Amino acid sequence: MVRVELSEEEARTLAQVLDYALSELRMEIADTDRKDFREGLKAQKQTLAAILHRLRGSESGPAAA
Repeated sequence: MVRVELSEEEARTLAQVLDYALSELRMEIADTDRKDFREGLKAQKQTLAAILHRLRGSESGPAAA
């Protein structure tokens, strides 16, 4: 497992970036016709959502993601 220590500001910025990436992935998934590519995008979306969930769960102090 890899651990990264982040300041509160860094954690907030990372959460914003992840939110944006998830939004973009949702649009890309909706616009993609190739099933294999769409499935790969869905896997990326799940991974990013899990990271964001873990990050938000630790926002009360320095975050590890």
